[in-house]
Amino acid sequence: MLNTLNAPQREAVKYLDGPLLVLAGAGSGKTRVITQKIAYLIQECGFAPREIAAITFTNKAAREMQERVSQLLVGVNTKGLTISTFHSLGMQILRQEAEVLGYKKQFSILDSSDSFKILSDILATTDKQLLRKTQWQISSWKNAFLTPDQVKVTADEELTVAAAKVYQIYQQTLKAYQAVDFDDLIKLPVELFEQHPEVLNKWQHKLKYLLIDEYQDTNTCQYKLVKLLTGVEGNFTAVGDDDQAIYGWRGADVENLRQLTQDFTRLKVIKLEQNYRSTVRILRAANQVISNNPKLFEKKLWSELGTGDLIQVSAARDDEHEAESVVMKLMAHKFENRTIYADYAILYRGNHQARIFEQHLRNHKIPYTISGGQSFFDKAEIKDLVSYLRLIANEDDDPAFIRAATTPKKGIGNTTLERLGEYASLHKMSLFAAAFEGEFQRQLGGRQLDDLLTFCQYINKLQDRATKDPAGEVLNDMLTAIQYEAFLYDSEEPRSAEAKWKNVLDFVGWLTKKGEGNGDGETRDLLNLTQMVALMSMLEGREDGEPDAVKLSTLHAAKGLEFGHVFLIGVEEGILPHRESVDNDKIEEERRLMYVGITRAQKSLNISWCKKRKRAGETEICEPSRFIEELPADDIRHFGNPSADPAASKEHGKERMAQIRAMLGQSTN
Repeated sequence: MLNTLNAPQREAVKYLDGPLLVLAGAGSGKTRVITQKIAYLIQECGFAPREIAAITFTNKAAREMQERVSQLLVGVNTKGLTISTFHSLGMQILRQEAEVLGYKKQFSILDSSDSFKILSDILATTDKQLLRKTQWQISSWKNAFLTPDQVKVTADEELTVAAAKVYQIYQQTLKAYQAVDFDDLIKLPVELFEQHPEVLNKWQHKLKYLLIDEYQDTNTCQYKLVKLLTGVEGNFTAVGDDDQAIYGWRGADVENLRQLTQDFTRLKVIKLEQNYRSTVRILRAANQVISNNPKLFEKKLWSELGTGDLIQVSAARDDEHEAESVVMKLMAHKFENRTIYADYAILYRGNHQARIFEQHLRNHKIPYTISGGQSFFDKAEIKDLVSYLRLIANEDDDPAFIRAATTPKKGIGNTTLERLGEYASLHKMSLFAAAFEGEFQRQLGGRQLDDLLTFCQYINKLQDRATKDPAGEVLNDMLTAIQYEAFLYDSEEPRSAEAKWKNVLDFVGWLTKKGEGNGDGETRDLLNLTQMVALMSMLEGREDGEPDAVKLSTLHAAKGLEFGHVFLIGVEEGILPHRESVDNDKIEEERRLMYVGITRAQKSLNISWCKKRKRAGETEICEPSRFIEELPADDIRHFGNPSADPAASKEHGKERMAQIRAMLGQSTN
C-alpha cells in the first residue's frame, strides 16, 4: 500500500514514536499522507477505527478524506472512525457531555445571523457596523480562549470595556436559550476538559490517535483542544504549511507551529517538498516570492513536471481593459489548446473585484461559477421563513422560536423572551413548552402573555395543517397571516424589499412544487419538506461533479484547489498587498496569499495589474505590487508596461496571430 508514496511521505505515514509535524508544501500530497496513515494505523498497527480522529477545517475536505479512506479500506469495517471538522468534533463532545456543563442534550446551535440578532437586542441598536465589530470582537476573544472576566481585567480602552460587558450578557443570554454559537463548539469542550479531568481522561482513552490537517490555520482555542486530547504522550500527526497561513485575520495563529516545537520537545519534523501539481517555472516563482518572508522552517518546492511556459505579467490601462483582455486571452487559449472552461480560474484579493469580470464573461456567454458568494439559504428572508418551518417541525427548537416570534414583530419583546428563557432553563424545557405552563403564565400575565399565546397557538394551528394540507397553501396562508411582505417594505429600501420578496416567492414556489411531488404521484407534506430543506442548506453545493465553467474565486476561498490555467488579477499595491496590511505591518500574510495564488496553477499563470482604477467614482493611479518585482526575471514575460520590450511583445503578438490563423485553416479543412 505504501509503494505509491515517495520516501518522506512513507516516513510520515510510518512514524509512530511520538508527536509528528509534517510540513507539506503546496501540492505535495498531504491529504494522501493523512488518509494512508489512517489506513496504516488500522491495518498494520492494531488501532480500532473508533480510536482515531482526523480533524480538518471544511466539510468538503472531510468528505474528500472520508471517500479516500473508504477506497483504501475496501471491505474493512471502519465504524466509529471520526473524520470531521474541528466544529463537528466539538459538537460530538458537547452532545455527549452537555449535562456536565449544564446544557440539555438538544441544545441549539446559532448561526452568525442568530447571534447578530441577539447582539442587536443587547445593544439596542441597528447600527450594522457596530454590531459586526462587536460580533467579530467576541468571536476573536473566544478563539483566543478569553472569558468575559479575563477581558474585563485587561481592557484598557472604554470601547473594549463596553464590549466585554456585552460579551458577558451575550453569554448569559445564550445559556438561557440553551444555545451555543459557532465558536462555543470549540471553546466549551476546552473549558469542559480543563474543569473536569475525569471527562478529559475518558476522551483521551477514547481517541488514541489524532491527525490534524491544515495545522497552520488553528487558533489558540483549537490548539488547546488538540493539546488536551493528545495529552502527555502527544500521539498525533499535524500536517501544515507555514507558507500558506492566510487566516490571521480570523484568529488563526501561525505561531502555533513554533509553539508545537516548544510544547512537545520530542516533536519530529518531516518535510514534503516534491510538488505533484505545477511546472518548474511556477514553483520557482512561488519559492522566490516566499523566500522574502522570515522562515520558521526552510523548505523549497520542486517538481518533475517540466519547465513549463513563461509566466505572463500584463499591465492594463484600467480595470475595464483588464477584464476585457483576461477574457479574450482565456478564450484564445481555450481555442488553441482545446481545453475546457473548468481548467481556468480567475483569482482576486477581494470579492468586489469579481463584478466586472462577471459582466465580460456573461457578454461572451462563458459559463462561470463564483465562490465565496452568499448562498440562497443564507439570505435573511429565507432564514426567516425556515425558522417558521423549523418551529412547525419541532417546537423545541429555541433559536427558531426566537426568530419566528420576533420577525416580523408581534409584541413579544426582550423582557418577555428573557423571562421565558429563565423559566425554560430552570425547568429544563423549551421556550415553546414554557409558554403554556400555568406558573409561568401567572408570573407574566396581561398583554405580554396574550401576544405570546397568540403566537404559540398559531404555530399549533400550522402544525395541525402541516400534515394535512398542501404545503404551498399552508405557506401562502402563513405569509399573509404574518404580513411578511408589508414587513419587508417597512424595514428595507423599496428595491431591496422587492428583491427579497421575489426570493421568498421563488422559495415558496420551489417548495410548493416539491410538495406536489415530482411526477411520481407522491406528495410531500410540510414536515417532510422542512427536513429536506435543513439537509439541503447544510449540504448546499454538494452537486456531484463540478460544472464545466470558469471558476471565479477569492484567494482565500481558492486555497486547497488547483487549476490548469490561472489568471491572478489586480496584483497592485493597495490590493495585493492590501492597503490595511501595509499600514498594519501585515505584509508577510499578504505575501503568503500571493504564494497561495501562484501555487494554484498547474500549467500556466497570467498575472495582471492596472495602471489606473476607479475607486468611489474617482480615478486613481496604481502601482504594480511589490510581489511582481520579487518574481524571478528569467521566468517572466512582461506585456503592456514600460519595462516590457515593445519589439518582443510585437513579435510575440505576430507569432500568436500566425498560430491562430494556421489553426483556423486546419479546422475549416
